[in-house]
Order: sequence, then C-alpha cells, then structure tokens
Amino acid sequence: MPGWRAAVILLVSLGPAAAAPYEGSPFYGYAFEPGGGYPLSLPQTLRATIAVPVSRMATRPADTLAELYPALAACWQVPAGLGRPNAGADNFEITTRFALRRDGSLIGPPRITYAAGVAGDQRKTLVRGTLDALSRCTPAHITAGLGRAIAGRPVALRFVYRPPA
Repeated sequence: MPGWRAAVILLVSLGPAAAAPYEGSPFYGYAFEPGGGYPLSLPQTLRATIAVPVSRMATRPADTLAELYPALAACWQVPAGLGRPNAGADNFEITTRFALRRDGSLIGPPRITYAAGVAGDQRKTLVRGTLDALSRCTPAHITAGLGRAIAGRPVALRFVYRPPA
C-alpha cells in the first residue's frame, strides 16, 4: 500500500494549524500594543496645509516631511490678476496632488483636486500659478533617506493664501 503514506501526509497538512499570538519584533519596525503588534508606516497619502507665500527658501536639502512641505511651497507666488476672494470667502485655497521620485522630481503631471474662494477666470489663474510654482520647485532638494521614504507616495499639498486687507 504505497499510497497510504501520501494520504496521511495530505490529511495532516490539511488539518487546522495551532494558532499562536503574533509577537512583533521591534527590529522589523513593529510596535507593541495591547492586543498585538502593528506595522509602523507612513500614511498612504502624505498631506499638509501651508500658508503662502512662504517667506524664505530652504538652504539645505529637506530631511523630513516638515521640511519638505515649506520647501515645495516656497516657489508659490501670488498670480498676477488674482484679485480678491469670492464673496463669503476670506482666502484662496487650492490643493494639488502629485508624487515624487527618489530624486525629488515629479512622477507625471500634478492634479488640482480642490479650489475654494475662486470662480471662472480667477480659478484658471490660481490653478496655473500653483502648477507653475510646483514646476519651479521640482525636483525638490531632498536627502536620500527622505527620497526612499516618499518615493511614489501620493502627496496632497494645500496652499492657503489670505490677501492683505
């Protein structure tokens, strides 16, 4: 009966496995919490809101997200002919979504996902000014470590401009 050994092995392999709690390892980037470990990671979309215009440009490569966002916003300037926000709005808001490569260059064209305080030609002016600002600031000057961490991840950057009274 040569097939009986194969049948036993098959039955044993199909049986339920003994459940054991997962003990995450700090070496691999897991945190210990009550109820088990969970992987530490950046959120899928990296988000930030920046009040523009930013007063000064960065002098060294960005090493953190907190340094990257103002560095990208530093190229934003008030577009000529923007005017005042629509009635009921105190400021202009525009959100752009894009992704960067490890070297800080754009992956594909950025997309405008939201604009407030504008209508008609004013919206076109604000969109064009924001896209021009991103093209002036990319490739972003980032460290190799930040480049590895953010490469390919979507970035949603919201610019808020409050015109002087």
